[in-house]
Amino acid sequence: MSIGIILGSRPRIAPIAKRAVQAAPLPQAFRLGAARIPNEYYPTPPEATRALLSVERFDGSIWEPACGEGAIASVLTEAGHSVVATDLVDYGYGIPRVDFLKETRPRARHIVTNPPYGSGLADAFIERSLAFASDTRGTVAMLLNLSSLAHRTRTRWWQAHPPARLYAIDDIVCWPERHYGPPPTQFTRHRYFWAVWTPDHEGPSAFWWLSSAEFRQRQSVPNNNKKRSYS
Repeated sequence: MSIGIILGSRPRIAPIAKRAVQAAPLPQAFRLGAARIPNEYYPTPPEATRALLSVERFDGSIWEPACGEGAIASVLTEAGHSVVATDLVDYGYGIPRVDFLKETRPRARHIVTNPPYGSGLADAFIERSLAFASDTRGTVAMLLNLSSLAHRTRTRWWQAHPPARLYAIDDIVCWPERHYGPPPTQFTRHRYFWAVWTPDHEGPSAFWWLSSAEFRQRQSVPNNNKKRSYS
């Protein structure tokens, strides 16, 4: 029996503006209640992806399977990467109506995403991504809630699937402010990290810290195929 990664709860919200895109109905597994934004739409600020690119390289194409309006995919593209962007919902970016959890073949070598949380969705995204990466010999990078690393029911899962590297990233808020206004105070307390799985990794995960402020005003980091050394 697999153990899901619990990534925290979302506060109850009320939209203050009409969404730019009409969201399609989701399968039952994705209906997560009124306490969450529809379709788990929590876009990633660009500085989070820029910070990841400052320490990781992706040699080859990248699949963003929960692209939304292109928050991560656009930063990857600006950095010179070839990106395949898909989403279950049509947000006007990438290829819509693609259910990542029902895909049977990888669409790119690597996978980089901020997966939907709750009801085991993040766990399902990670496991499907790792299965694809085993075929492509690619890297998987997931933006996750930091609390998942120290949950007492998650220890065995992390021990069985240790990432090659973990990056705690400070001061980012994944929130669709353009659609819902400023985030609730409770939501700004969430903390995130990038988990990066690579082929053939064995043993403990390396850990590093990333500062979002260093990348908030910058253009995207070019794809120079450099990454931090942990020797």
